[in-house]
Amino acid sequence: MKNNKIKSVIKWVAFLTYIMVLIYFVFFAELFGRTHLATEYRYNLVPFKEIKRFIMYYNTLGPMAVFLNLAGNVLAFMPLGFFLPSVSGHKMGFWSILCTSCALSVAIEFVQLITKVGSCDVDDVILNTLGGVLGYLVYKLYKVFIRSKNEV
Repeated sequence: MKNNKIKSVIKWVAFLTYIMVLIYFVFFAELFGRTHLATEYRYNLVPFKEIKRFIMYYNTLGPMAVFLNLAGNVLAFMPLGFFLPSVSGHKMGFWSILCTSCALSVAIEFVQLITKVGSCDVDDVILNTLGGVLGYLVYKLYKVFIRSKNEV
């Protein structure tokens, strides 16, 4: 019983740490220009517009900018999809993770729009939601691996 309690505390601490790091990078990280308010705010409400732009201008923008925008948004939400089922007592399935990832991403983009920190981009919602779903799939694979390892 005590071992399960410790595991639960560790899961929650890891999850809350992830949330704090996510909030820091989305709203406060100087590295991503989050501390400077833009005089002319940019936003994108056209799905796949920025994704296409980053792919089309890969050579101009450079691999790091493309990676940070495309893969970075996916990777940033993968822990959400991994941690949520675990901290919820395995009660969250695919659709719950998809909806939660999407809702959290929309909330972040809305706050960015209102505060003019970062940029509000529907493509970020798409990529973040994809990341949450991929994180959930990694979680499911992990559970299958652990279960098969325990059966041996």
